[in-house]
Amino acid sequence: MYSIRIEADFSAAHNLRGYSGKCERLHGHNWRVEVIIASDDLDELGMVMDFREARDALSGVLSKFDHRYLNEIPYFKKKNPSSEVIARYVFEELRKKIRRPGRTVRRVIVWETERSCAAYTED
Repeated sequence: MYSIRIEADFSAAHNLRGYSGKCERLHGHNWRVEVIIASDDLDELGMVMDFREARDALSGVLSKFDHRYLNEIPYFKKKNPSSEVIARYVFEELRKKIRRPGRTVRRVIVWETERSCAAYTED
C-alpha cells in the first residue's frame, strides 16, 4: 500500500451546543487538516496522485469553512461542529473528489490547536 499526506488550514468560528464549559460560547480556531490518501498501486507516472490535484481537492472542501461561522453551515445545523464531526465531513467530501479504483482517503486529522486533534478513519 502506498500513501501520500497533504495538509491545509482554515480559520473559522464555532460553538458546541449543549456543552457545559468554554466551548459552548462562540470562539474560533486556526484549524489544520491533514489527509492521508492511499493506493494499492501507482498511476502511470509512479504516483498515488499528483500532490497539486490532492491539495486542490482538499482546498475545495475547506473553502466552505474558511472565515465562516461553522454552526451556520447546513451540515452542522443538527450536528455539533466538533473536530471529530469536521474530520468525518472532510473525509466524506474528499472521498467523492478523488475516486479512482484502488485509491482511497485513508484518514483525515483535524487539529484545532497545536496539541489537540481528532481523526476520522473508515475501516
